[in-house]
Amino acid sequence: MPELMTTREVADYLRIKERKIYDLVRNGDIPCTRVTGKWLFPKTLIDRWVRRRTEMPDGLADEAVSAAPPPIVAGSHDPLLDWALRESHSDLALHPGGSLDGLRRLAAGAVIAAGTHAPDEDGKYGAKYIIGALAGQPAVVLEWAWRCQGLVVAPGNPHGLKSVADLARPGLRVALRQEGSGSRLLLEQLLARAGLAAGDLGGLDQVAHSETDLALAVLAGKADAGLAIEASAREHRLDFIPLARERYDLVFMRRAYFEPPIQALLGFAKTRRFTERVREFGGYDVGGLGNVIFNAP
Repeated sequence: MPELMTTREVADYLRIKERKIYDLVRNGDIPCTRVTGKWLFPKTLIDRWVRRRTEMPDGLADEAVSAAPPPIVAGSHDPLLDWALRESHSDLALHPGGSLDGLRRLAAGAVIAAGTHAPDEDGKYGAKYIIGALAGQPAVVLEWAWRCQGLVVAPGNPHGLKSVADLARPGLRVALRQEGSGSRLLLEQLLARAGLAAGDLGGLDQVAHSETDLALAVLAGKADAGLAIEASAREHRLDFIPLARERYDLVFMRRAYFEPPIQALLGFAKTRRFTERVREFGGYDVGGLGNVIFNAP
C-alpha cells in the first residue's frame, strides 16, 4: 500500500466496506486528511490506530504500553530550544530535520516531541499541518516562542539588501533551507507575494539543515544571504533585515507532557537563567511560552 491511501485503498487494507470508512471519517474516529477535496489516509497513522485498538493479553498489553518513544525532539532547529535541552538536564536530544519531518517522526512514534513553525497558506501559524499529520492522535501543541525571521547577511550588508525580492539579483548566492522546513515554507510564501519562486534564486549546491548551518554559510562567505531567525544572525555577529514574525511550537502526545523529560524542560523555561539567555539571544518573545495552542479531543 502507498504511504497515503485513498478511501478505497484503506478499506481494502482494513478489510472493511468503503461505506464504513466514510462513517469513521464523519465521526472523526480514523486518522485522515483532506487534500483538494479528496480524503487521504497516512498508512503509518492507520497502523498505529489499529495497534491502539488491538486487544491483547495483560502481559503483552503491559509491554506495549511501556514501549515509550525515545527522548528525542525532532523537527525544526531552534537555537534557544537547542540550548535549553542541554542546560535543563532533561535528557532530551535534538534531531533537527525540518518542521514537517518532525511531525512525520512524531506520528510514527520515533520521537517524543517535534518543534514546528510551518505557516499556513495565509501566513498564519495555526495547527493545520499538525492536525493533518497527527489526525486521530492525542496531540498537544504548546507555544515555545515568537521569533523574528528575516535576511541574514554579512556585516555591513555589502549588497544593500532590503527585501526578499532583492534575493533574485543576478549573481547573488542564496543559502536555502531544506524542503519541508518552516523557514523554506515561509521563504516560498514571501517570494510568491513578490512574484518570485525559489527557482529564481541563485541557490547553493547544498541546503542548510539548521539555523546555525545557514548563518555559518554566510559567515564563511559561501553565501551572500539566507532566511533565518534574528537570534542566529546575532549569535554569529551578522547583519539582519527583519521580514516576518513567526510562532515556534512544541508538539507531543498528551501522555508525554506528564513525563519527566518534558516537565524538566518546561520547568527550566521558568527559571531566571532561561530568561537571561533569552535576552542574550535577542529576537525572541517568550511571553506566551507554555500556552496550549491545540489539544486534540
